[in-house]
Amino acid sequence: MRRRLDAFAGKTALITGGASGIGRAIGAQLVIHGGKVILADIDGQACERAASELAATAASAASIEDRRLDVRDEAAFRSLVDEIAERSGGLDLLFNNAGIAMGGPTDELTSAHWDRIIEVNIRGVVNGVLAAYPRMVEQGCGHIVNTASGAGLVAPPFVTAYATTKHAVVGLSTGLRAEAALHGVRVSVLCPGSVETPILDRVPDSDLPATASAPVTARQYLDSVRQKPIPASRFARQALHDVARNKAIIVVPFSAKSLWYLQRVSPWLMDHVGRVIARRVERDLVRHRT
Repeated sequence: MRRRLDAFAGKTALITGGASGIGRAIGAQLVIHGGKVILADIDGQACERAASELAATAASAASIEDRRLDVRDEAAFRSLVDEIAERSGGLDLLFNNAGIAMGGPTDELTSAHWDRIIEVNIRGVVNGVLAAYPRMVEQGCGHIVNTASGAGLVAPPFVTAYATTKHAVVGLSTGLRAEAALHGVRVSVLCPGSVETPILDRVPDSDLPATASAPVTARQYLDSVRQKPIPASRFARQALHDVARNKAIIVVPFSAKSLWYLQRVSPWLMDHVGRVIARRVERDLVRHRT
């Protein structure tokens, strides 16, 4: 695995959602192996702290920077990519990783909830593609890595809006991949299962309308369905190993991959599993917290 990761030495990578979780973990692995990393996040202060902490672990040829970026701002995204590419002589890797989670009964979600998650999880990724892909086509190389989710392959109940956006990211990535290959550009999509990140404990933004049911965090959801998150560092190492191999769809850990296989082999059985999960989540979280 180390030999694969050493392929990132000297490569310039922009990582959105880089202040914490998967984005930070990917950044950490890249700087350890000599990458030139720009962490970008809507939380500028957290991003600055993350970059400062990762700098202490960087290989001698590595570098680490931080930028504040709201991925919903197309002009700002394009400006950042242009700045990096012009200064570095190109952009080797874009990790479209920024995203938010949202769970609960679908009948309680308003258009404001849907708009927010679509803006960040879909439009944010599209903005990254609009900013980086034409430049990579022009330079004849590059790799776009979009973060979706295991929920983008197998949609769990009570996270309908989230699963919708992540299916879109999978579709964007797999659809663009063959076309991009004509220009020497690679496209992969990460589909993490349960990974230990701060997103597990976040509740919907306070400016969104309140729902009848109390907010349910991703961690509470995972506890209900008896899934234990893996460390983000473990996910990042395996994911980057597969990025280096130019895999199209990267699913980690094995528990998420097994559900994906089951969905493909026996949709009927996966539908039954989904109904069992729905009853358990409704019993443990929705009714109990209403």
